[in-house]
Amino acid sequence: MEEDQDIKEILSKYRKKLNEELNISPEEVPKEVTSREYVEFKKDFLPKEFSLYEKLCSLSEKILKLAPDKKASDLLKESIDICHLNVTPSGTESFAILIPLMVILFGGLLSFFIFQSLFFVFYFVLVGLILMIIFRKMPEFLANNWRLKASNQMVQCIFYVVTFMRHTSNLEGAIAFAAQHIAPPLSLDMKKVLWDVETEKYESIKESLDAYLETWRKWNIEFIESFHLVESSLYEPSEDRRLGLVDRALDVMLEGTYEKMLHYAHNLQSPIQTLHMLGVIMPLLGLVILPLMVSFMGTVKWYNIAVIYNVTLPIGVYYMGKNILSKRPTGYGETDISQANPELMKYKNIIIKIGNSEMRINPLFLSISIGIIFFIIGLLPVILPLVPGFVDPNPVAGFHLLDYHTSVAKEGVMVGKTVGPFGLGAAILSFGITLAFGLGIGIYYKLRSKNLIKIRENTKKLENEFASALFQLGNRLGDGLPAEIAFGKVAEVMRDTTSGNFFRIVSINISKLGMSVKEAIFNKKSGAMLYFPSNIIQSSMKVLLQSIKKGPLIAAQALVNVSRYIKEIHRVNERLRDLLADVISSMKSQISFIAPAIAGVVVGITSMVTTILGRLGAQMGGLQAESGGLTGTSTGISGMFGDGMPTYYFQIIVGVYVIQMVYILTVLANGIENGSDTLNEQYLIGKNMLKSTFLYVFVALIVTLLFNFVASTMMEGFASVA
Repeated sequence: MEEDQDIKEILSKYRKKLNEELNISPEEVPKEVTSREYVEFKKDFLPKEFSLYEKLCSLSEKILKLAPDKKASDLLKESIDICHLNVTPSGTESFAILIPLMVILFGGLLSFFIFQSLFFVFYFVLVGLILMIIFRKMPEFLANNWRLKASNQMVQCIFYVVTFMRHTSNLEGAIAFAAQHIAPPLSLDMKKVLWDVETEKYESIKESLDAYLETWRKWNIEFIESFHLVESSLYEPSEDRRLGLVDRALDVMLEGTYEKMLHYAHNLQSPIQTLHMLGVIMPLLGLVILPLMVSFMGTVKWYNIAVIYNVTLPIGVYYMGKNILSKRPTGYGETDISQANPELMKYKNIIIKIGNSEMRINPLFLSISIGIIFFIIGLLPVILPLVPGFVDPNPVAGFHLLDYHTSVAKEGVMVGKTVGPFGLGAAILSFGITLAFGLGIGIYYKLRSKNLIKIRENTKKLENEFASALFQLGNRLGDGLPAEIAFGKVAEVMRDTTSGNFFRIVSINISKLGMSVKEAIFNKKSGAMLYFPSNIIQSSMKVLLQSIKKGPLIAAQALVNVSRYIKEIHRVNERLRDLLADVISSMKSQISFIAPAIAGVVVGITSMVTTILGRLGAQMGGLQAESGGLTGTSTGISGMFGDGMPTYYFQIIVGVYVIQMVYILTVLANGIENGSDTLNEQYLIGKNMLKSTFLYVFVALIVTLLFNFVASTMMEGFASVA
């Protein structure tokens, strides 16, 4: 033990001396990452559903311990390690069998003894069998989801490593620099690379990094090649060759990402069209025949259809969409800026300024309040008949408000019972439930992301200009101007631009507040970074501060190279967006117009068909009664019609289905275009949900009123003829 301590002290002494020789400041030397720090970091940034899944797997393993075969166990272990789960392959296998068996057992028993429904018995058996397949793939699904999130930061990770390595050839410092500036989950992986060295799992940073890179060999060989080029630069005696390898590392990452995305975009058309037809168009068109089915088949009820359309189909479409996303190439994407800058978390609330103070309101309270109000309105047709003394008003112009009547079913448990509501008023009030879900979800996500999206858009505008601004700043430093004066010169040249404002704030802090360059940029109260929270800009300024210590010419060259890197990344990202433009525009039209419009028309047509069948059945019954129970054609026709499905329930099923499809398709479209960008996903869900809900309700309401008027006119003509 004493020998080990002596060795550590000697290594620490020479490491400190080496850092002084290389002019590396103490803050750039990676801080020792202890096991406790890593566990706390993991606890903060791993999704909460992971811990629930871990607990269920552990419990399942204690109750029913099942071990997968060797090949499956190795694949499960690989997925478990990728997403840092504290489970065993045996635990995941036990969970995948035990939970579905419980669903089959309890769901089947409840359906048979309480609801007395064979439909639900078979449904729960089918659901349980499907869950077994899905749960067995759960670790792989979580690992793919982790890879998708981690891959969003890959280009930026290589950018930060290359930027650091260009001015300081220190791999450990470069990885620590990247871990500091990228967002989770890739930052967690980078910190674990450092942690494995500190805990002596690996002898060197290179060995630890190589072991980690092997986990990406199947999915992103460019990421591995880029890091290997960076490692190779450490052994180059020539400075020019070292810098050439460092620059090539970023080029390899960008070129590989573009090539893989090109193939993905070409192969994306067919799966998206299949998803749209099977998940949206065919189910909506199939809804047209459901009222006829319910009318002529008394055993089919509205809740059977609700289970299929509001549970089974959305889960199936979501699963298909996730499979499409799992094939998305890794490499680029946006991140939630509030993850990298926790100070911005407050902007997820509604901020009301009162004097010098701020009042923050969680959007959840507002969205729930609005949802409850509309939900109660939507439930009025069900609540009002329960109120003592309530009487359904007389029909106005032939249309009922609620229209509850005695069942006309010829057999079964519904004989003699009250069914409904079939009235037009009830159908109109049912839109309240659709609005409750649509507006509640839309308002919550829009208010939660609106402020952060504005900040990010301003920041992105600055990043787009920043390459040119850095180039100019580098030229001023190259001319021999001190950094304190160079900021003011560039701010004057680029006035009235976002970049000019950034440099102007730095210049004012230096000239009027007497701050150093570092304080002018990073001061927690008035630094320029407060107004432009961008990791790229922050890292560029840190490179500037570090390189200034080595002289203005080195600082100038460093900024010019960072400028070039930013331009290259921006150019490739724009080319990638062009590749996906056709698919994304098609999906956006489906979300914002096609699906809500088709669903609205279907509801209107169904309302008309239900009204005609209901009145036709009633009139046939009336004719039969007037004829004194005469058997014959009229009796046969009247016997064909059952109770039918009230438009009230049908509209709720379709409205909720539209909301579910808008949510799923928005998540899919955002995932294809931006990767795992949760901030933009929330903003698009809020925007699309509000727009699509209003469009659906408007179309469905107009078509329902119009077609019911047509149906009423037709039936009056039929009655007069009869």
